[in-house]
Formats: sequence, C-alpha cells, structure tokens
Amino acid sequence: MSSSYKYIDPDFTYTDPKTGLLRNLQDITSSDILLFVESSAVTKRLHELYESPIKIEGIDSLFKIHRHLFQDIYVWAGKKRIVEISKDGKQFFPTSHFENAFRYIDQLIIEFKKIPNDNKLQLADKLAEILDNVNYLHPFREGNGRTQREFLRLLASEKGLTLILNPPDNADVYDRYMKGTIESDFNTLSELIFELINTKEIK
Repeated sequence: MSSSYKYIDPDFTYTDPKTGLLRNLQDITSSDILLFVESSAVTKRLHELYESPIKIEGIDSLFKIHRHLFQDIYVWAGKKRIVEISKDGKQFFPTSHFENAFRYIDQLIIEFKKIPNDNKLQLADKLAEILDNVNYLHPFREGNGRTQREFLRLLASEKGLTLILNPPDNADVYDRYMKGTIESDFNTLSELIFELINTKEIK
C-alpha cells in the first residue's frame, strides 16, 4: 500500500491505532505477514473466478468481486468505504455522492453491453471509460486496483475478449495501466485496452 495515500479516519474505523495496520480477520499484527497472507488469499480467490466467473450485471457486481477476493481477510469485504481517500493530493470520489456515481457506472455498463462484439475499438473506448470512472470512485478502503482489474477482465470476457491488465513479467502494461488510472488519462487506457484485446492469449 502506497504511503502517498491519505485517509480521513479519526475514529480508526479500519486500522488498529497501535500498529497502524488494517484490522483483519486473522488478527495479524505484522505488515509483512499481512501482505503475504492477503496476497496469497486473493490469488487463490482470483483463480476461483476463472473457474466460476461472476456475471457483471452492474456496479453491484464490483462489490461481489471485492467480497469474493477479500472475504478471508477483512470483515468489510464487499462493503463501500465510509472514509475519504486521497492520493498525492488528489481526492477520490466523495462518499456522500456514491449513489450518483453508481447510477452513472451502471449506465456505462449498459452502453458497453450494447456494443457489437466485433467492434473492438468501441469496446476498448467504453472499457477505458468504465475503468476511469471505477478507479475515481475507489469504493473500497483497500483492494480497489485488484478488484477493478478483475471487474474489467470479467466484463471483457462476456464479449469473448481476453483482457489481463496486470500480466506477469510485463512491466510495460502495468506501468501504462498505472499512468492511465493515476492521471485519469483516457487515451492511454483506451490504447492499452485495445492492444490487449487484440493480442491472442498464449496457451
């Protein structure tokens, strides 16, 4: 977790005031151990979604994915954050307006589903728009990146497309993904997604 993130949480809703770590279901008090256990648990849950994918119906599916991925670690898995988050001075979407954002993203998903499966350029543009908005929403206290990448993968998969936004041993893809999301750079995201969905998966 980047130290450049800032959280307005005076009541320590999510963290232990003594250790500064996120409260977790396994009562882990070491940051290294928590990182290892969380990563291992989420990797296992990601593999499960390849076998039994969650159908993307709307923004609610994003919450189902988060709950599935983090169910072993956090009691608040799948629940919207109740604290404000900023990174490098840029505030993510305010919690007071979440419902408006949910409705807007639901509309973007409806629009995506109407695009013909063979129109990859338009599909890439819409996926980039969805990703940009979901990233700005940042609805969870932790795990936003992993959840939104899986959300996009599943959404693309429903159109018969392969979209891996965090491939192993491919720093270029991840760097461009990070640039696009951090800077809200639609063109970078759209170009990256278009390239990825046009690349044949290597078996």
